[in-house]
Amino acid sequence: MDTVSKKKRSEIMSKIRSKDTKPELLVRKYLFKKGYRYKLHDKKLPGKPDIILKKYKTAIQVRGCFWHGHGCRLSSYPKTNRKYWKNKILNNRKRDRKNDRLVKKMGYKLIVINECKLKNKKFKLCLPMLN
Repeated sequence: MDTVSKKKRSEIMSKIRSKDTKPELLVRKYLFKKGYRYKLHDKKLPGKPDIILKKYKTAIQVRGCFWHGHGCRLSSYPKTNRKYWKNKILNNRKRDRKNDRLVKKMGYKLIVINECKLKNKKFKLCLPMLN
């Protein structure tokens, strides 16, 4: 049983962004500062990667640990409606694997940066492959 009303839950969920999230903005700011220019959410690529560096034929996915079931401390299941959330996150992971495979098949390098790496400032280690 949920602890808030359906209306309140709907309001809370409607405020969750899929684009221009804080982690994504942090990576974009870092890349721009380093002189990289990029395109956002290219609809021509499977899964519309968050950031595309055309010059380097590289796609970057910035993933929230909860929504993509990363397995770190940020990705625990809610205590209510567990069956729904397990199924939801499992389907997100399946979709991620499929889209990642297709992006690579198109000849792009793929960099996946998880939200927890941004909190620990470890994402810079993922980016040297651009040079």
